[in-house]
Order: sequence, then C-alpha cells, then structure tokens
Amino acid sequence: MQAPEFSADWYRDVTEWAHGTPSWLHSVADVGTDAGLLLFAVLFAAGWWRARGGDERAMGLALLAPFAMVGAYLVSEVSKSFLQEERPCRAVAGAMNIAACPSPGDWSFPSNHATIAAASAAAIVVAWRRMAPLVLPLAALMAFSRVFVGVHYPHDVAAGFVVGVVVALLVALVLVRAAAPLVAALRRVPVGVLALGAGPVAHGAPVPAGTVPAGTVPRGPPRRDGMRRP
Repeated sequence: MQAPEFSADWYRDVTEWAHGTPSWLHSVADVGTDAGLLLFAVLFAAGWWRARGGDERAMGLALLAPFAMVGAYLVSEVSKSFLQEERPCRAVAGAMNIAACPSPGDWSFPSNHATIAAASAAAIVVAWRRMAPLVLPLAALMAFSRVFVGVHYPHDVAAGFVVGVVVALLVALVLVRAAAPLVAALRRVPVGVLALGAGPVAHGAPVPAGTVPAGTVPRGPPRRDGMRRP
C-alpha cells in the first residue's frame, strides 16, 4: 500500500517541527503512549470496582472494556498484514524520526497504538461517561504522538482511531446483551458476589423483622379505641 502524498507532506511538517522542540519533550512523547496504555489499564480496574455497586448492565460493560480493546487491536493487526504499508521513517526521504524506526515487516497502516488508545477510551466512556473529558483527549494525544516521534503517517493514526472507537463500541454494546444476564446469574452465588459485588439494593426489598424502614416514624402501641398513639 502506498501512502497518500498529502499525508507524507503532513508527516514531514510534523516531524520537522518535532525536532525543534526540547529534548525532554521527545522523551515524553516516546514513552508517553505506553504510559497512557498503563493508565487505561488502571481505569479498566477502577471501572470494574465502581460497577460492583451498579446493575448487571453496568458491570457487564465494565468487564467488556478490555475485551473491546483487544477486539479492536485484532482488527487493526489483521488489516496491517493485508495492506502492508511501509513505515514513513523508511519510506519518506530524509525522515526525521525521533523514535527508533520499527523493523521491516512491522507495517504502518493503521496504527495499532492509536487503535488501542481509542478503543480503550471508547470502552471506558461507554461504561463510565464521566471519564470522557479525561480519556478522549488523552487517546487523541497518544495517537498524535506516533506521528510526532516519526513512526506513523497522520492517516495511519486517524484510521486507527476510527477503527478503535467503532470496533470497541460495537463489541461492548452487542456483547453486553449476553454479559448482563451472566452477571445476574453469577451474583446469585457467593463467589460471584465477591468478584462482581452485590449490585444496587433492590427498591422495595423486604425489611427484616424488628427493623424500621428508613424515613418512617416509629409509632406507639395501639390505644384501646383501636387508634395508635402518636
């Protein structure tokens, strides 16, 4: 697969600008993508813990988040093996890459890093919407960093981002239909409750004998006329 010329031009512009930035920023960009992926892994775990008090669908979406990411990665990896676009750090004359150029056969389109970052962010947002202002810009920054360090064309990361979001959303929203009933079944056994939590307390659940429901005022014993004392 031949990269489009406009993307090669953008690649040159970005990498030339990147070489003029401070060296500490080069190091941050080089390791930042992997560090961001570790943060997403932590958020996967935090989402699971948070969903222990949620309903079956909430827990199902939390559990499916890493599977949605893996599904997107597999789509990206299979696509790369068929399309076989050479890395710009080898294909573009005078490429000014900051990071080491991946070995031959490690194809460029689409970007796996961008796919994984976008898929992780999308899966987290589906399960935990309040995280959107954090994870979506982070995923976009991680994707851009692959152009910044010179190992991907802009269209590589754009395509990877789209693949990640679309595949992750499809996996999460389709498979949660099967995951939610499974969570409900597992929560009926002690081991399942330990791993998945008991979920929200059902409204209108029976009140144990000898207790007073919250929000009620205790009444005295009935009077002789049949009325209860205040």
